[in-house]
Amino acid sequence: MRLTIDEYCKHFKMSKEMLSSKLKAKKLNYIIENSSTYIIVTDKSMHQDTSDTQIIPALKAKPTKLPIKPRTTVATVLALYQRENQQLKDKIVKLEEKIDKLIDDKEQMLRDEMQKIEHVYSAKDEQLKTILELVNTKLMMEHSPEVHEIETIERSSSDEIEKEDSSSKLIELRSYVRTLDLKSYQRKVIKKRFLAVYDSDIRIIQQNGKLYLDFSKYDYSDLLEY
Repeated sequence: MRLTIDEYCKHFKMSKEMLSSKLKAKKLNYIIENSSTYIIVTDKSMHQDTSDTQIIPALKAKPTKLPIKPRTTVATVLALYQRENQQLKDKIVKLEEKIDKLIDDKEQMLRDEMQKIEHVYSAKDEQLKTILELVNTKLMMEHSPEVHEIETIERSSSDEIEKEDSSSKLIELRSYVRTLDLKSYQRKVIKKRFLAVYDSDIRIIQQNGKLYLDFSKYDYSDLLEY
């Protein structure tokens, strides 16, 4: 069987350009009669598609689905605020712990310094006592010993009485602040005020690394107010 170019293209669904290239490549049998070209085909090829004439439909690209963003709800916003609030509370607790540690460290430093000073003064006091005893002994040898002994006893007793009176009037700062009707952070603020001026304010008394107040002599309202 023979087909014209138009018939062949229509039957096998092929373009004329592709058919022309196949003819030039001599992949098909054809004849030319009266200036017309005829392609020779068999009955089997007429009823069977070849790999050259199959048309593969183009695959349609599937549209890509964008991820759906979750909707922001009131519960989500509240949970976010609660989480941030808890984080801030944790930070505040940590800061308070650091402040307490700094205050304790400074108080410990004061105690250490006071112990060093007391140690130095105690050593000097021992030397002074030794010198005074030698002088006193010399004087006792020159004058009546009874008079000097009485004076020494009276002076020592009066000094002890003065020390007892002054120490009984002193109140430790930390113990006094605890008796006030204040919140924890307010007490810390008051302690910081005293620590900031203890070395320049004569009203604040240091003993054994602790700060004491003498309400019988001084007024501390400017440091205790809140």
